[in-house]
Amino acid sequence: MTVTEVDVVVVGAGAAGMACAIHAARGGAKVLLVDKDRRLGGTLHLSGGHLAAGGTPQQAALGIEDSPEAHLEDVRRISRGSAREDLVGTVTAHAPGTIAWLADAGFNFSPETPRIVYGHEPYRTARTYYGVDEGMSILTVLEAELEATQAEADLEVWLGAAVVDLVEGADGIAGVHLDRSGKDEQVRARAVVLATGGYGADPELFTEMHGAPLVSAAAKTSTGDGIHLGMSVGAALQGEGTYLPTFGGLPDPVSPGRANWNDRQRLTSERPPWEIYVDRDGKRWIAEDEESIDEKERALVGVGDQTFWTVFDDAALAQATGDLQIVVGKEPDEVRAMANTRPGVHSAATIGELAAKAGIDPAGLEAEVASYNAAVAAGVDEKFGRVHLPAPIAAGPFYAIRNHAITLVTFVGLDIDADCGVRAEDGSTISGLYAVGEVIGAGATCGNSFCSGMLLTPALTLGRLLGARLASQVAAPVTA
Repeated sequence: MTVTEVDVVVVGAGAAGMACAIHAARGGAKVLLVDKDRRLGGTLHLSGGHLAAGGTPQQAALGIEDSPEAHLEDVRRISRGSAREDLVGTVTAHAPGTIAWLADAGFNFSPETPRIVYGHEPYRTARTYYGVDEGMSILTVLEAELEATQAEADLEVWLGAAVVDLVEGADGIAGVHLDRSGKDEQVRARAVVLATGGYGADPELFTEMHGAPLVSAAAKTSTGDGIHLGMSVGAALQGEGTYLPTFGGLPDPVSPGRANWNDRQRLTSERPPWEIYVDRDGKRWIAEDEESIDEKERALVGVGDQTFWTVFDDAALAQATGDLQIVVGKEPDEVRAMANTRPGVHSAATIGELAAKAGIDPAGLEAEVASYNAAVAAGVDEKFGRVHLPAPIAAGPFYAIRNHAITLVTFVGLDIDADCGVRAEDGSTISGLYAVGEVIGAGATCGNSFCSGMLLTPALTLGRLLGARLASQVAAPVTA
């Protein structure tokens, strides 16, 4: 077995891991960055790349008054106080520095930012930023920073290197065992940083954590590796009891258990709805014109198998063009062509036939459509208080599109202290072991909610801070 000695080994070359490795190496540490994938970036390849910071020069230039304190207060409001106050306080205080770091490194901000984003419960102030190429804009900067750091400092990168075990020493974690392209290697280190992402591609772990089936749009490498590694040495978890799905994605036509986010239905906060949402029994479960996606996501958690169908008729489809499209990027004839050919998209001449094709209880759906049509005729939806009641569902053919609560990020993760040290079940810190990024769980920085930019911003910010802090702590040589 080959043995390599470094000061810091960072496991996972996504946003958090790259930021941590860069700052640790620039601070004078000998650093090894490893990833099981053959490419850098992790979930940045899929991410919208949203960042959030209050009190930045970009805001000041637009006359936007904001501050880290206001940002913190908004996170408290949106998360309903369920996020980690200590971690969120650190992130919001240092987030402007993260934005400045990216800007100094040539980050290509999208010109409409900073702005308020309405995909989830919005901030009160325009403080969300992203690049012209979404997550890839951040990866472009990080790759350039990584390359420059490799030229100037002691930083090595191993791709295709999967960590299989943590090495335990007399005083804590002393390194990692890994499989590097089929070769067994050991890395001895004074600090091991887990930055391996979440578990959005691990159905078994997801079901164990949340008691729900996994329908994923997450990176296929997000298999909970860091959580499994941490738990193998007695690490505790945090974020248990916090979980929200992302609202509604069409099933992927090829891969079972995955959703195609690019074909998502347009949110009814973006367009007035003509359709209804029903569960497997054919029953509606929320006012479809509810503008708060947060409220819809919370309600969806309680729907059986977190699966629902969007039901509408051809008259509704005929008017669903341009910004009124039911499925993003699909004009009416394109949706018609998908029906009964693409999995989860169904069409039939009658409501009963539609229900049978879609896997909905026919009697239940027939009764619910009749009830909804009566509400349209009366102008009052007594069941859910829906206000927008444009037309009955009466002009066949009829359509049903199956939707699932989909997972992009995961909420449970390794418990850490305020300095990102991984904690054991008894609350003590496991010496030599640290964690940053999604491996600590979205619940730590978002609580039981989605807060704009509070996944990627903490990954970069805590990664930067941890890397610099570790560099100042690892001056002594590595010992066996």
